[in-house]
Amino acid sequence: MQERSSVGDLAEQLRRELDRYSPGGKLPSSRALVERFRVSPVTVSRALAQLAAEGLVVTRPGAGAFRARMSAPAAAAGDTYWQEVALSAGGAPDLVPRSVDASGVLISLAAPPPGVVEFNGGYLHPSLQPERAMSAALARAGRRPGAWGRPPMEGLPELREWFARSIGGAGGAVTAAEVLITAGGQSALTTALRALAPPGAPVLVESPTYPGMLAIARGAGLRPVPVPVDADGVRPSLLADAFRATGARVFVCQPLFQNPTGAMLAPDRRGEVLRIAREAGAFVVEDDFVRRLVHEDAGPLPRPLAADDPDGVVVHVCSLTKATSPSFRVSALAARGPVLERLRAIQVVDSFFVPRPLQEAAVELVGSPAWPRHLRAISAELKIRRDTMTAALRLDLPELALPHIPSGGYHLWLRLPDGIDESALTSAALRAGVAVTPGRPYFSAEPPAGHMRLSFAAVAGVGEITEGVRRLRVACDEVL
Repeated sequence: MQERSSVGDLAEQLRRELDRYSPGGKLPSSRALVERFRVSPVTVSRALAQLAAEGLVVTRPGAGAFRARMSAPAAAAGDTYWQEVALSAGGAPDLVPRSVDASGVLISLAAPPPGVVEFNGGYLHPSLQPERAMSAALARAGRRPGAWGRPPMEGLPELREWFARSIGGAGGAVTAAEVLITAGGQSALTTALRALAPPGAPVLVESPTYPGMLAIARGAGLRPVPVPVDADGVRPSLLADAFRATGARVFVCQPLFQNPTGAMLAPDRRGEVLRIAREAGAFVVEDDFVRRLVHEDAGPLPRPLAADDPDGVVVHVCSLTKATSPSFRVSALAARGPVLERLRAIQVVDSFFVPRPLQEAAVELVGSPAWPRHLRAISAELKIRRDTMTAALRLDLPELALPHIPSGGYHLWLRLPDGIDESALTSAALRAGVAVTPGRPYFSAEPPAGHMRLSFAAVAGVGEITEGVRRLRVACDEVL
């Protein structure tokens, strides 16, 4: 956050000073800017790149940065109002709305203003990301023979083999032939839902659940139907009722450290979920998104549902992104039976394949000694951060109920007291200097109460966690 703020501050200062230079005039050298503003060379480079992207300066390697020459006046804005008709009109009435609402996704993707504590982030803070290991892996990948050529459509064989072992274990419950490499978990979920259900069909979802999945379903013309989750995961009896009532053929779930509740599907419910889906002639889409973000005190984890599914009920989704970086978008889809060919066909039509250099880098990363070291380090750090946030909330905000403390993942799910408007609290929190995620987008129907999700992975450290909770206390006092 500090580096990002420094870049913005320097870019703003240089922007104000551009009038001192004539068009085409040379700006001070990078070394001079480093000495004058007492910032790093990286900060100077990024600030100049930002001004270049805005068209205000031109950078020439070996020569320096220059004020851009005056450009031609911008063309008059056209009339785009016709698109409102084109996007909503059709030859036949729509079964479902065709518009796509990305607001629930953008809450976790948008960077907050400088100085705001980021309790709404969905990825590891840069200090927790294995940047050196990823850079080394990418450098080694670039030197591999054929690294810039076209990869197999299904993905590199060695990467598919690695994912197969991580999903099914060493016993071969899942084979490399049953794995497709995809560009991030969001892309994999999109492919799965398009393959499994036609537009207008119902799809069963946990309640609450990941807003990005709800956006995918609605964008594909599907109708999300909620099935309540408790501390032991989805409730099998209600799942069976929902299948009977709707005739749905798809259920999307997160059995491990569910988003947002953090619940883990109880051992006695795992077989029940698969049995109920099999009797309904339905698929279970297993979103195993944070298996690699287990906390140090979690103990042994249950196997993925896909590892205990010989009948092809489960379509499994997993990703490297959450444990690495938001830009390391490498994931896998695992399935068996005829559905695998449909998944493959949709992926090929949509995106051809995942870029080979990124796949090669993933093979290098997960095969390096740095990978298990990184997983152990974030396991310990996430436990510390979880405990710090939990203790701070109990001390400063005891009125916010914390029904479950997860042993994996990167967030806590809080229930608000009756009478507190979560939208008002979210706005007050931002004014107090902390960004939080409201609970409403996690529900596909009316929520039973107000909620809030707080992430402890996107902040710089434990000091920022305690400061963020203090600021949230100020916001609560304002709303109350």
